[in-house]
Amino acid sequence: MEGAGGNLSELYSSSKRLSMKVRDALERLERLEFTSTSSSSLSSSTVAVAGSSDDQSTSIRRDINQIQSLCADMDRLWRSIASKPQRDLWKRKVEQVSEEAESFRTSLDKYQSRRQKRIQEAQERAELLGRANGDSHVLRIFDEEAQAMESVRRSSRLLEDSFATGVAILSKYSEQRDHLKRAQRKALDVLNTLGLSNSLLRLIERRNRVDKWIKYAAHQGNGKNQAGLGRSDFHRP
Repeated sequence: MEGAGGNLSELYSSSKRLSMKVRDALERLERLEFTSTSSSSLSSSTVAVAGSSDDQSTSIRRDINQIQSLCADMDRLWRSIASKPQRDLWKRKVEQVSEEAESFRTSLDKYQSRRQKRIQEAQERAELLGRANGDSHVLRIFDEEAQAMESVRRSSRLLEDSFATGVAILSKYSEQRDHLKRAQRKALDVLNTLGLSNSLLRLIERRNRVDKWIKYAAHQGNGKNQAGLGRSDFHRP
């Protein structure tokens, strides 16, 4: 069983080295894909890039097949390990490598599908441009109409923005008018309250003056009565 463990370790190390190689190669392919998308037509450089991409894709697929073959060998070996903890450990390791290899294959298939689609689109564009060489006048008319429609769309957007701005301004003015009306009503209430208070004060002041005159008259009358009584007492025998 120790020999099986040793073989497993060697196979596992080989599979990890191949996985790193495949990962780096896929990253290079993605960078190459990004570079090739900047070209809008088929040219000699584009064809050369496509050929190089084909070679790299073939090499990557061969390495992925090798990883999966190693996984098959490791799967057979880990099952013969007597220790259950070791067996479970190697099972997880082999499954991780197998899943990673399957992920590499999926990424490569997607890349090749995208590349094939770009090549087909580039060929179709080249064919359309070739047929359009004798119809440049029609294409120019279409281009002018497209520019006019784009200008109309821009003008429409500007009008919509201006309308929205006007609505917002009018809404602000309406709010300010409501605030002014409320302030005016409060001011009128205050003025009405002050007017009523002044009227009450004047009424109280007049009542005080009348009370003073009444008191004064009563005081004078009492004084005269007392003087008359004094004279009567003086002349009495």
